[in-house]
Amino acid sequence: MAAATAPSLGEEGVEGNPLLQDFQFPPYDAVEAQHVRPAIRALLKTLENDLEELERTVEPSWPKLVEPLEKITDRLSVVWGVVNHLKSVKDTAELRAAIQDVQPEKVKFQLRLGQSKPIYNAFKAIKESPDWPTLSEAQKRIVESHIRDAVLNGVSLEDDKRDQFNNIEQELKKLSRKFEENVLDSTKKFEKLITDKKEIDGLPASALGLAAQTAKSKGHENATPEDGPWVITLDIPSFLPVMQHAKNRALREEVYRAYVTRASSGDLDNTPIIVQILKLRLEKAKLLNYNNYAEVSMAMKMATVDKAEELLEKLCSASWNPAVQDIEDLKSYSKSEGASEADNLNHWDINFWSERLRESKYSINEEELRPYFSLPKVMDGLFNLANTLFGIVIEPADGLAPVWNNDVKFYCVKDSSGTPTAYFYFDPYSRPSEKKGGAWMNEVVSRSRVLSHNGAVRLPIAHMVCNQTPPVGDKPSLMTFREVETVFHEFGHALQHMLTKQDEGLVAGIRGVEWDAVELPSQFMENWCYHRDTLMSIAKHYQTGESLPEDVYLKLLSARTFRAGSLSLRQIRFASVDLELHTRYAPGGSESIYDVDQRVSRRTQVMPALPEDRFLCSFMHIFAGGYAAGYYSYKWAEVLSADAFSAFEDAGLDNSKAVKETGQKFRETVLALGGGKAPLDVFMEFRGREPSPEALLRHNGLLSVAASA
Repeated sequence: MAAATAPSLGEEGVEGNPLLQDFQFPPYDAVEAQHVRPAIRALLKTLENDLEELERTVEPSWPKLVEPLEKITDRLSVVWGVVNHLKSVKDTAELRAAIQDVQPEKVKFQLRLGQSKPIYNAFKAIKESPDWPTLSEAQKRIVESHIRDAVLNGVSLEDDKRDQFNNIEQELKKLSRKFEENVLDSTKKFEKLITDKKEIDGLPASALGLAAQTAKSKGHENATPEDGPWVITLDIPSFLPVMQHAKNRALREEVYRAYVTRASSGDLDNTPIIVQILKLRLEKAKLLNYNNYAEVSMAMKMATVDKAEELLEKLCSASWNPAVQDIEDLKSYSKSEGASEADNLNHWDINFWSERLRESKYSINEEELRPYFSLPKVMDGLFNLANTLFGIVIEPADGLAPVWNNDVKFYCVKDSSGTPTAYFYFDPYSRPSEKKGGAWMNEVVSRSRVLSHNGAVRLPIAHMVCNQTPPVGDKPSLMTFREVETVFHEFGHALQHMLTKQDEGLVAGIRGVEWDAVELPSQFMENWCYHRDTLMSIAKHYQTGESLPEDVYLKLLSARTFRAGSLSLRQIRFASVDLELHTRYAPGGSESIYDVDQRVSRRTQVMPALPEDRFLCSFMHIFAGGYAAGYYSYKWAEVLSADAFSAFEDAGLDNSKAVKETGQKFRETVLALGGGKAPLDVFMEFRGREPSPEALLRHNGLLSVAASA
């Protein structure tokens, strides 16, 4: 019946449209696909009028330029943010179609705004005025970044070139959206029904429970964890246990091959989309007078192409020998266990034998750890840590804001005096039928003086989204240690967004922070998962309440550097192929995108990728996310984050007074200053010196190797 009521809104009629209401918290429970077209069109009409008014009255001053501009950009980003968020967590064919219809109009408006000559000239006039020295550092950053971004948005291009640039931008947005949809659809498409228990020998109880639950949702009502049937999917909570635990080598191979060839054939083939994206990015770079797209990307980063490649090279040489040793260890261990494949290990064997070796070497079984990491306990421990380090209190506020799914939790963040400073949503579980994979933090609204409510600065609101193992039956979500790290990681992003002290909305929180510095707080928080007091506070058995045994903690700590060389090289492969495709690859030339990936893989992987590996077809970070010619940022920021954590090590992790003081300093610099100060300056204000990769290599057990490399 929903379809019958849709026209009552009318494309013209926007009355009662939840997206256009004045809300503090978005009406996630009320927004439907039918609201998107009329709301976005009406909003764009209003904002176009606001923009014309601003261009007519603009003066090179804060009240006549920056404040009205912030109101325009904010309104669009908040409303579009709601729509885009729902597409990520509650995808439907109707929502896709609605977004597809209005996205070109939204992009057209953003280009019109980004290429506004009157606004650009007003910003230049501020920079050239005698008042320039009196502006705050944050205000100067806003002016300078607007001038830079306007040039990168094509403000200096004339007529034909500008039209060409705008067409490229429209096409790129469309291609990225299609890329992401293809990955989601092809992931969803793969289902492996298993009825014979022998086929899934080795799978732990948690994976069998999930596979039976999935089978039930696919119409096998009588499915049970013990007797099946079971359905395996390419969603990480289903895929990973197969790779790590299934003794059936043929099953591992089938699932692995399906995973690395997602979205690479038939109607869902992303190959032509990737080629077209790279071609258009290069054309865009040339229009802006850059040699390649990586140079465009680096214009908004701390690093340069040379500096990024230099870091990757340094980390690659430090990681290579340990990674070679990792493979040798797996070979000899699998041989000692009588594995027929020992002399011929392949990609689908690595995770399986790594888990067996880890269990043998450290007596650690990921599955046996799960009962100690129940989601409620993990969140309690995380919030207590945030209280210790940053003096904040986090309280459940369910019911205060509408949510998009009943599993979503809502929280209020208060300072030490009990005053609310921020809010956030947390959507923890995987829902493969409607939610994209991975984990992310995004802003709902940012802190802002200009957009204050009743005279009070508008408080920031975030959402944290993960894809971890859902509760099975009456058990809570029992997490792997990696899932625990992921929650800490996303919470680090949320902290930078929520604890900002910037009142200038355009550089508050993560806004205006150079992309290769943005992972600093997130990766910094991951380090605390290995901190004894923190880990012991979250690792409580969900049934008995007993703490993780001390010997298991020590094993977990020593296992931290297990296969660190291999894991480091994996990230280096991704970062290197990203830079290679955006610097030296010639679209339409003799080398295909897969040739480039194979070439990079041979240089960065001890076991090169399969010839038929099509991982690029699901590499959403660079083809449908913000990491194009920027994936190296993970490693760049890891240097910063490990070095930042080493400040706590230097102060003494057992010294609670020193930890609190250092935490306060981290809050006042890295978490408070947002995009209002250059990230290197922020880091130096916290650390008292420039960053060094020493701490990262030490944490990963790669330091002595680097010294001799």
